[in-house]
Amino acid sequence: MGRKTSKKHAGVDADHTVESVSGGKAYGNNRHHMPDQTTPVPQTSFLRQQIDPETAKYFAEIANAIEGTEIDPEERSVICGNALEETRGKEVELATDYIISHTLQTLLEGCSLDHLCSFLQSCAKNICHIAADRSGSHVVETALKSLSYHLQESENHSLIEQALTKICKAIVVNPVDIMCNCHGSHVLRSLLCLLKGVPLEEFHSTKSSVVLAERLNLKVPHAKDNGSLRFQQIFPSLLKNFVSEMLNAASEDISKLQTNQYSSLVLQTALKLLAGNEQELLHLIRVLLGSSAESANAGNLLEGKTIRNISRLVEETAYSHLMEVIVEFAPETLYSDLLTKVFRKSLFRMSSHHCANFVVQALASQAKSEEHMDLIWEELGTKFHDLFEMGKSGVVASVLAATQRLHSHEHECCQAIAAAVCTGDEFPKYIVPRILFLENFFCSGDKSNWSWPQGTKIHVVGSLILQSIFRLPSELIQIYVTSITSLEEHHVLAASKDPSGSRVIESFLNSNILAKQKRKLVAKLRGHFGELSVHPFGSFTVEKCFTASNLSLRETIVSEMLPLQSELSKTKQGPYLLRKLDIDGFARQPDQWKSRQASQQSALKEFYATFGPTETKSLVKESFLADTHSKPKQEKLKDIRKEIETTLASSKTSNTPFLAHQVSKKAKRSKDEKKRHTRDGQSESQRKKIKV
Repeated sequence: MGRKTSKKHAGVDADHTVESVSGGKAYGNNRHHMPDQTTPVPQTSFLRQQIDPETAKYFAEIANAIEGTEIDPEERSVICGNALEETRGKEVELATDYIISHTLQTLLEGCSLDHLCSFLQSCAKNICHIAADRSGSHVVETALKSLSYHLQESENHSLIEQALTKICKAIVVNPVDIMCNCHGSHVLRSLLCLLKGVPLEEFHSTKSSVVLAERLNLKVPHAKDNGSLRFQQIFPSLLKNFVSEMLNAASEDISKLQTNQYSSLVLQTALKLLAGNEQELLHLIRVLLGSSAESANAGNLLEGKTIRNISRLVEETAYSHLMEVIVEFAPETLYSDLLTKVFRKSLFRMSSHHCANFVVQALASQAKSEEHMDLIWEELGTKFHDLFEMGKSGVVASVLAATQRLHSHEHECCQAIAAAVCTGDEFPKYIVPRILFLENFFCSGDKSNWSWPQGTKIHVVGSLILQSIFRLPSELIQIYVTSITSLEEHHVLAASKDPSGSRVIESFLNSNILAKQKRKLVAKLRGHFGELSVHPFGSFTVEKCFTASNLSLRETIVSEMLPLQSELSKTKQGPYLLRKLDIDGFARQPDQWKSRQASQQSALKEFYATFGPTETKSLVKESFLADTHSKPKQEKLKDIRKEIETTLASSKTSNTPFLAHQVSKKAKRSKDEKKRHTRDGQSESQRKKIKV
């Protein structure tokens, strides 16, 4: 978000990785690195007292006694409690001391609930000063985290509620300073999470990649209700009252809170935590939109002055983040009003702005109906080329995902994306290469002579766009199929070794297009399956190639991997590939391996041909072992049973399990799947990409 205090980012930038959804390059779509336009909020002056030598010596001895040593838990609790009693009247000085604050954190983690709550109540009158300090904020957050643990283990919620109530009352006296402070804002967010009963780490660590995956239909979106994050609703009234009183106390400074990067984070957290409480949520949104109470009561939440103000504010870094969350959690009626009354006729202008374009992405991802999609498409459907040129590929990706989710304008969107990168004689051969290298292509001075850049990483958002396209019905994407199957062999190999490119190849092989079209692409990797199998990204492509191949190609893949068995066993994905492809079985008895592969695929083909849906039946005809004649259903079933019985009988004599490595016992399969190095497991950190 353009600030070191937060990694959360809800939109798609033109150049980004998983860790930072926006990249460090100045390719048009980056609000993170713009100068901070936040007006500094003056902090109330506070004079910190010096710590007397005797007190400093005491806590140094306590630190030596409890840190890094094994002590009985009960004895440790007593020591921690006694030491915390010595902090009374000196909480501010001790908590804001760089060295002693670390000791206090250890004490707060090891003390009893009584001593913990007593310490917090003693800190209450100076909580804003402590929380706004670099060291003091860590002390308060440690205390809140310890409270969350006690909430899970103890039923004495009344003691905790008393302490939290006293803290909240102290904060609402002057909430603006702490909300606009980089340390205090984080403490406030932790406090809000605790009041809601949300696991602090889970809520604070929500990654930009997760939000991005939801926007592009790559992950099931989280439910916007109280059950979405296992909310316990421990102190619901306290949370609502705290948020309401903070807003009332800060009513004269709402304009500051809207544009300050730290207060924006607090308000975003409050919006998310109030999801499911429509009355409180609408009140908070009304305040953040700048609408008056009189207008809201009259049912006119968005009046002329408010609309003009919002249109201006969405170009501010902090407010654009805030508006994204408002759009995400707003009730459908309010979303419709925002889209039709506030942002209509402004979507392309906003898409061109380095901050406001993320609001457009949020609007597209939250579209509720075909009518909403029609409005968005009307304004942006003909602007894809301009958006790509400006580096706003994230807007295009979000619109594509919305058309896919709502099944509206899907075909037009695919055609528009293709037309934005390719025209005339270049069409459709160069569609896929240019989308793979979106930034490189559109930054090229001579686009007519552009060619596949050697040694350049494939564009992440371009990869995501193609992955989304290959999930669409095959009849809508034939130009993309033609383009990807026209790639040069060395380009397919290069893409298979790229973290983003390999995802595109795999999504194509996973699509519902005809098997012969998939095999056309697989055949281009002939002679390279061995090197790909030991490559951290290419190994996943090899597995998909094997699944999409006929018997001849499967034999080629395994033959090329055979000399690398030893090396494969040392890689993360290798052991799984060795089992899945039965490399050892092929090495020992090639003929039996081919027979098993044929039996497996034949039985699978017959099953889907008989019981599968219509679209599956049509695909099966083009797959692994296509029959040249058909049989009546009953005869087919008899043949399948006979084939299974025969295979089972032969497996007993050869000690080879039926459908080896494919249809094993459920427990073994579960065990193998846990060991497998998939995208949802260990490989995610290895591949450094958005989960697909």
